[in-house]
Amino acid sequence: ILTGLFLAMHYISDTTTAFSSVAHICRDVNYGWLIRNMHANGASMFFMCLYLHIGRGIYYGSYLYKETWNIGVILLFAVMATAFVGYVLPWGQMSFWGATVITNLLSAIPYIGTSLVEWIWGGFSVDKATLTRFFAFHFILPFVVLALVIVHLLFLHETGSNNPSGINPDSDKIPFHPYYTIKDILGLFMMLLTLLLLALFSPDTLGDPDNFSPANPLNTPPHIKPEWYFLFAYAILRSIPNKLGGVLALLASILILLVIPLLHTSTQRSLMFRP
Repeated sequence: ILTGLFLAMHYISDTTTAFSSVAHICRDVNYGWLIRNMHANGASMFFMCLYLHIGRGIYYGSYLYKETWNIGVILLFAVMATAFVGYVLPWGQMSFWGATVITNLLSAIPYIGTSLVEWIWGGFSVDKATLTRFFAFHFILPFVVLALVIVHLLFLHETGSNNPSGINPDSDKIPFHPYYTIKDILGLFMMLLTLLLLALFSPDTLGDPDNFSPANPLNTPPHIKPEWYFLFAYAILRSIPNKLGGVLALLASILILLVIPLLHTSTQRSLMFRP
């Protein structure tokens, strides 16, 4: 959020100047290149932590705290929406064509699909109106995510955290401070150090080379693919030839997280004791 606020001071949400405004931030603004690299790579770091957190929750059986888990799934949707609209803002080739392809998926919805897509676009194609509203969404959604994180933590405070054994003995509990405070600060420091090293020494490793070219509606890239954290969605859509079937399969791949608590029949909470 902090790096995004600094970038928003110089970014211009106009199709003719969006790409050059990002170049201006990187070349002319004091430490703009660092702020932009940390913002772009910070999204990747965030998704790494998010996917590890989901994996840990499944392994520990944390989904049995249904309210906390369901808020977490809503949080995942909000973060994915934030990342998607943010990816469009640099207005490079992959930004434009990624927005065109992904928003077009909504046209698979019977009866209202086409009207819905045009409503999101603000016209008959991805253009200035689309970019302006995506910028507005990208500015607002992180605060929605922050609010959901606070609600998620409040529910977690009520239920308590889980552990690999799935057992919750009161006799073994220790105070959060200073033990977990120090542990969390150390983890945060290591994560920020990794992000800083990535932003300083290899900032474009996770980016797409096509996104260093300005958006051109007349020149379609040979391979339109998303950032690595959306590749699972890309694989699902590519594997199913029917558009509506692909969209439904994509939604099911995320909504299955809401079904997992209902499928749990074991007496053991954690996967630790299962083969």
